[in-house]
Amino acid sequence: MSYDKINLTTLTDFYELTMAGGYFEEGMKDIIATFDMFYRRNPDQGGFAVMAGLEQVINYLQNLKFTNEDIAFLQSKGIFSEEFLNYLREFKFTCDVWAVEEGTPIFPGEPIVTVRGPIIQAQLVETMILLTINHQSLIATKASRIVRAAGGKAIMEFGSRRAHSYDGAVYGARAAYIGGVAGTACTISDRDFGIPALGTMAHSWMQSFDSEYEAFCAYARRYPNSCTLLVDTYNVIKSGIPNSIKAFNEALKPLGCRPKGIRIDSGDITYLSKKARKMLDEAGYPDCQICASNSLDEYIIKDMLRQGAPIDSFGVGERLITASSEPVFGGVYKVVSINKNGVEIPKIKISENVAKITNPCFKDLYRLYDRESGKAMADVITLFDEEIDDTKPYMIFDPEHTWKKKTLENFQAVRLRKKIFENGKLIYNCPTIKEIRQRYVNQLETLWDEIRRFENPHTYYVDLSLPLWETKNKLLNNS
Repeated sequence: MSYDKINLTTLTDFYELTMAGGYFEEGMKDIIATFDMFYRRNPDQGGFAVMAGLEQVINYLQNLKFTNEDIAFLQSKGIFSEEFLNYLREFKFTCDVWAVEEGTPIFPGEPIVTVRGPIIQAQLVETMILLTINHQSLIATKASRIVRAAGGKAIMEFGSRRAHSYDGAVYGARAAYIGGVAGTACTISDRDFGIPALGTMAHSWMQSFDSEYEAFCAYARRYPNSCTLLVDTYNVIKSGIPNSIKAFNEALKPLGCRPKGIRIDSGDITYLSKKARKMLDEAGYPDCQICASNSLDEYIIKDMLRQGAPIDSFGVGERLITASSEPVFGGVYKVVSINKNGVEIPKIKISENVAKITNPCFKDLYRLYDRESGKAMADVITLFDEEIDDTKPYMIFDPEHTWKKKTLENFQAVRLRKKIFENGKLIYNCPTIKEIRQRYVNQLETLWDEIRRFENPHTYYVDLSLPLWETKNKLLNNS
């Protein structure tokens, strides 16, 4: 993709560069630091989020270099030494990176991306990792909610013109597909990602002809095998449906084709869909599907279906592509350890706001699955070199209310993250978008219904291992 080749090295907060210059001048450029990306709460008070955006992070890290234009710009700021600018001229990414794979359900507090390497490098990539994972995970999570609300009826992403810039449209469509939508209105996302491009016509098509009926007939003749007509330009019941039925009879039938559907984009869609269904059935078109669009979200869709709307698919635009009900994912990127002369020194951020206290140390992440049901029982954040022996009972406990304990048996412990880069070299094979989407579908089935519900979902266990908890507690007590 052409926009993956754009040099984005300076798409970073300026303080990343001032800190980099400071590390360099203080002789700290070779100190090994470990940074974790995690988020603090699920969007829309949901039970989980969906990981997305890793492929674009990989593309960014593979193209990380300072161009002559970058160096000239930084030189013009008048605050960086020539020695530091020379270091940037020769900049090469050599960090190790671990990440949760795209399409995987994730939970607050978990290290979903870890970068470990020279502190200047590990610090520099913060902004791009955050904006990429934050955006796509937010949209994938919103798409998941909307798709689940539809109860198996297809959701189409129709939000390109409402997205926050062209990147928001393109990558938003990608993330929405990971979260389960059937396709997108964004043509370039089909070209570049293979996400099915879907769409029919706008109201301007009907307005461009002398009559609605003529517009319908022209479209039916042009696209006889995929004829879906937009029926609300003038009046759904009085003209839209009657004219569409007439066009089906007089333009499609002679070609030996059946209509694919109608779309209603305004009015009381639940009421109109019921009337339209009756009229289509009586005209001999029970197979003609009804699509609804117009400022929909998961709650409106659930209400429409609860009221018996005979709708077969939904086109969802602005409230999906912008995640308008919760437009910020809130992921953060924090240093968790520093390695000096081979000695690992855990780091912790302390705050009066308990939710902002970080989990220190170079860590790993396990998901524990029940061997009988296949359901996820809990996630455990461990020290990096810790092993969870799933042949023996394992005790989990609430990190804040430690008297809340549970011993798990007959479980499988799976490391949730993959190593993506080793010494700056990509060692991970990126799956296709369809493989990522299938991982999401498979992993969604491992979550209990209580975690997937919209209202007051069960809080999924994300616990610390005992050695990690002891390290954190010691740092807190010594602060």
